[in-house]
Amino acid sequence: MPLNARSLAFDVLDAVENGGFADDLLRAKVIDAQEAHLASELVFGVLRHRAQLDFLIGHYSGRSNKLDKEVRNALRLGIYQLRYLDRIPPHAAVSTSVELVKRARKASAVGYVNAVLRKVNRDPVSYPTDAVALSMPDWVLDRWERKFGAVAAHAAAAYFLSKPPVHQRGERQMDIGAQQIVPLLELAPNHRFLDVCAAPGNKTLQAAECGVEPVACDRSRKRLASIPVVRRVQLDASLPLPFRPIFDRILVDAPCSGTGTFGRNPEIKWRVTPEEFTRQAERQLQILAAAMAVLAPGGRLVYSTCSLEPEENEGVTGHFAERILSQGYRLPGRDAGDGFFHAVLA
Repeated sequence: MPLNARSLAFDVLDAVENGGFADDLLRAKVIDAQEAHLASELVFGVLRHRAQLDFLIGHYSGRSNKLDKEVRNALRLGIYQLRYLDRIPPHAAVSTSVELVKRARKASAVGYVNAVLRKVNRDPVSYPTDAVALSMPDWVLDRWERKFGAVAAHAAAAYFLSKPPVHQRGERQMDIGAQQIVPLLELAPNHRFLDVCAAPGNKTLQAAECGVEPVACDRSRKRLASIPVVRRVQLDASLPLPFRPIFDRILVDAPCSGTGTFGRNPEIKWRVTPEEFTRQAERQLQILAAAMAVLAPGGRLVYSTCSLEPEENEGVTGHFAERILSQGYRLPGRDAGDGFFHAVLA
């Protein structure tokens, strides 16, 4: 097998550690379709199982010494192929990981990487903690256990270890959990409908299926232009909106930390912080307050996030407690699809 897929995966993993997003990085490269598929499998597999892989590096090497990131990523890629994939010849997994270390100019680590990978097998191992076994940051798993209970928290974490299923809605891919948000608006053709954080537009177009003509807003002109509706407004939804209170239905699908999408965006697992939840909540409250100000009397607003963190959810909607009709979570492993929070306000 040519090195193209492994080289790309190696480069993407390095860029992810510098703040990039795996999906965007993979899409930016044009390579053979088969190689691109393998590169995607390697990148997302390593990111989903990273805590397990790092434990296994120590398990097979017999030590937990600090490694250069290039050496660690080469080992992660090698171990992932050897233990988690069925169609990769072991010699190819080992030799290409060694070549990646050479390519990264870490010649002093070549012998170490080769020796560690030749010890890898598929024998069962005992992971030291539930967080490692579920490949989760321990502090995030602890939060979820306290919020949802251990059984539900572990089911969600386990769900995120697998590639999310693909669901189509029309010509677009849209997670099955995400498709449950728009029906909460109870749209009718005569409703004036505002989507204040519309991009990438999946929920906007789902709403349009109900016969409404959406007013789609977003801060990004480029992302807004990709939504095929007539009425589009570029704006910062955290500022007062340039509308009168005329909208019968409003969707606030707020920007968030994305912890409900760890399976789809596994790099978030390893970079999110508690401070991120607080920072997001401040902006989310501004957006919700601005949207509530343009809701018509008797209207309905749905606030949603793909976060499982209370700061971004009940902590935001609680400022409008007297207007909440219902709210709750969709939990992966319990409910189909990604994780979501919703609140219906009137």
